[in-house]
Amino acid sequence: MSSRELMQIGEVAERTGLSLRTIRYYEEVGIVEPSARSQGGFRLYTDDDVDRLQVVKRMKPLEFTLEQTRELLGILDRLADHGDQPDEVDRAVLLTKLREYHTAAQARAAALKAQLATIRELSADLSTHLDALDTVPVRPRTSGATTS
Repeated sequence: MSSRELMQIGEVAERTGLSLRTIRYYEEVGIVEPSARSQGGFRLYTDDDVDRLQVVKRMKPLEFTLEQTRELLGILDRLADHGDQPDEVDRAVLLTKLREYHTAAQARAAALKAQLATIRELSADLSTHLDALDTVPVRPRTSGATTS
């Protein structure tokens, strides 16, 4: 691994849109750990680490738990581990679980899409009300009170 392939946490935060605190938290809970440390102790990440963080980031709005996120990352790791491929039975189990996550993600995306449609309808209704009110002339307030 050359030093060119390694990124410090600030660059990772910029590339992922995650805060430094969030990235450190994911390390603390064992979700995504840096691939290396500099001599000064700085966290160093690879493109693969960034890809893992992107998976975590994408799972969060779909309301997957940290345990589910950890499990999915483990499944992806096992299926991609070229040095220690699972046997045929294990691979079938892993693929089944991966398909289940895929189905769950699709279902959650569909629910969010429906929620977004509702929000857009509300926004359009409010725009209609605002447009109608913007064309009504404003009458000056009349007040019977006098100022001293």
